[in-house]
Amino acid sequence: MEVELKEMSSDLETLKRSLPDPSHHASIDKMQLRVQHLTNLAESAPVRRSKVKDMSAEVVDSNPYSRLMALQRMGIVQNYERIREFSVAIVGIGGVGSVAAEMLTRCGIGRLLLYDYDKVELANMNRLFFRPEQVGMTKTDAAVQTLSDINPDVALESYTLNITTLQGFETFMSSLKNKTFCPSEEGSGVDLVLSCVDNYEARMVVNQACNELNQTWMESGVSEDAVSGHIQLLVPGETACFACAPPLVVASGVDERTLKREGVCAASLPTTMGYNALKDFFPTMEMKPNPQCSNAACLERQKEYILAKPARDAAAKAKEKEVSAIEGPVHDDNEWNISVVDDSELVTADIRSSDALPEGLVRELPSADEFHKPTSPQETINPVDDLEDLRKQLDALNAD
Repeated sequence: MEVELKEMSSDLETLKRSLPDPSHHASIDKMQLRVQHLTNLAESAPVRRSKVKDMSAEVVDSNPYSRLMALQRMGIVQNYERIREFSVAIVGIGGVGSVAAEMLTRCGIGRLLLYDYDKVELANMNRLFFRPEQVGMTKTDAAVQTLSDINPDVALESYTLNITTLQGFETFMSSLKNKTFCPSEEGSGVDLVLSCVDNYEARMVVNQACNELNQTWMESGVSEDAVSGHIQLLVPGETACFACAPPLVVASGVDERTLKREGVCAASLPTTMGYNALKDFFPTMEMKPNPQCSNAACLERQKEYILAKPARDAAAKAKEKEVSAIEGPVHDDNEWNISVVDDSELVTADIRSSDALPEGLVRELPSADEFHKPTSPQETINPVDDLEDLRKQLDALNAD
């Protein structure tokens, strides 16, 4: 754009010189000033990087993925570029959702779906990635604006809606089913749903949608004191859904809206507790699905999981044997001559050899590794132990 504006300014200058009538020069000067103003704005605007067609592992300052591709060089992942094939839906672009969206964008996720009905406020400047000039914009549109500047390679979709309404739920379901990004993908059109909402009602809506679509999702929340929270992985049929074991407060019939206090962030709910940062306490537990769950879709997923479990376990066992046969010893042959030795193979002689002294030196005291057999009590008895000799000695003493 800057090049085009400079060319336009040059053309206006040429036109000005070619006109014989000076009365037209004032209009041309005015146009040149406007072009110059646009040029200054373009130069002061933040520079956006161009899209990267293929991820590269080349370690250069101009490669936005060089440090991420290092995970592949270290053997942590086999093919990091596959991240571009995955889609993630984030429901709620608040304190948790905005951070999750930013991190996934920086990692180069293929497609990101953002859901929220709220607008950006100055009160959001305390912790979110929104900027003051975005006040008044919908959170989803503002997020798309910021995230596209961070990484233009990510396909971003903005959905400004309330999923707890009938129309919002239908739009939510249809967007999750959309497979245009990856038509060959099985199941729904996304690989993972992240629930980053601040109320139980919205969580139950996400739970219903994911149970119907057999969609894996994760739930998260922060407590009122802002130093406690929880993360929960929910796999329909395999783990408990959100209706299988509702929060105690909700199960007790207390209206969640009465728990929010004036002056406290609405996202801070006592119904979302687990990790305690002050005490560094992070308990983990596995929750099986409830056979008497009130969610009909959950019960249907449980039946499907039980029927498919034998075949799935057999396939996993066969794959495990195949992998173990192919891999072989970890350190069978390497240029550093590193080997793994079982502790049970170590012998006492090898341990003692490490304490060997150089030639010509002797120990003042016995080595701790040497075992000295204690003297038997029988060996300390005087040879003169005959009963008759003892009697003679006693008689001699009495005579004196």
